[in-house]
Amino acid sequence: MRIGTSTLATTGLTMIATFFLRYARTASLAAAVLIVSAYGSGVMAQSVAAMVNGEAITNFDIDQRIKLTTLTTRKTPSRQEALDDLINDKIKIKEGKKYGLDLSPTDVDGAFGNMASRMRMNSDQLVKTLAGHGIRPETLKLRIKADMTWGNLVRGRFQSSFLVPEKDLAGIGESGDKPETESFEYLVRPIVLIVPRGSPPATIEARRKEAELLRSRIQSCEEAQELFRAMRDAAIRDQLTKTSADLPPNLRELLDKTPVGKLTPPEVTKQGVEMVALCSRKPTKADTPAKREAREKIYNQKYEAKSKSYLQEVRKGSMIEIRNK
Repeated sequence: MRIGTSTLATTGLTMIATFFLRYARTASLAAAVLIVSAYGSGVMAQSVAAMVNGEAITNFDIDQRIKLTTLTTRKTPSRQEALDDLINDKIKIKEGKKYGLDLSPTDVDGAFGNMASRMRMNSDQLVKTLAGHGIRPETLKLRIKADMTWGNLVRGRFQSSFLVPEKDLAGIGESGDKPETESFEYLVRPIVLIVPRGSPPATIEARRKEAELLRSRIQSCEEAQELFRAMRDAAIRDQLTKTSADLPPNLRELLDKTPVGKLTPPEVTKQGVEMVALCSRKPTKADTPAKREAREKIYNQKYEAKSKSYLQEVRKGSMIEIRNK
């Protein structure tokens, strides 16, 4: 059983989609020339499809964005939709630079690597996976850069307008068969009895029974700390403080049923056999889970509305030239 920073780990490239958050006037297109870009083992001449504040978007860029969007959403966009996305990305990055937000290649590579690790890959493996779908890593990195820049910019400039006043949450969680009117703060200590990977079921079961026996003996967090620190192949983690809104419903219910000073039932995980020592549980004025969910929903609605209107405003002031096909 894990309590701590939540992770988003899964297989399949559809995870890329969960990490997307939602330039100098220039000469006319008559001055634009063919852009030559290397890809794979050949060199392909790519004609310019549009100019955005002096920066070119090629037909090859559009093809790449179509492939990326198809991979991450399982829906194939039209060429116009892909072009609009690319135009927006260039506008977002340029607007960010205007306010001093200019992510370095190192920043973008770091975000790319973090994305790969959450998908249980390293950067090289993600590059190879993208290549298997005919997508260059630069295609994804541009999208990452634009989304990170824009998210930081919108939140940085308009953060106060996204705050959700308590009056907007009045009555949330207070209706239904099980009113949710109270939130708790839990002080816990995760415990693990380590089981080597590949151990036979009999070994795992023996450790689980050992955990049950130890659980019946423990009466306080102090006893748990003294016992598990002295044991071989066991560990007790540092104390963590969590509120009701921080925890998934099943774990919250489990901690509510566990007496203070006792351990939760053992659970077999990849690490071994895990339990949680409940050191304290007390009421708090922090959001209940229902209020937290409602607050986040309203916040996101406000953010999306401002993001959309801001982008439309910036786009109107941009130099965008579309090349006729």
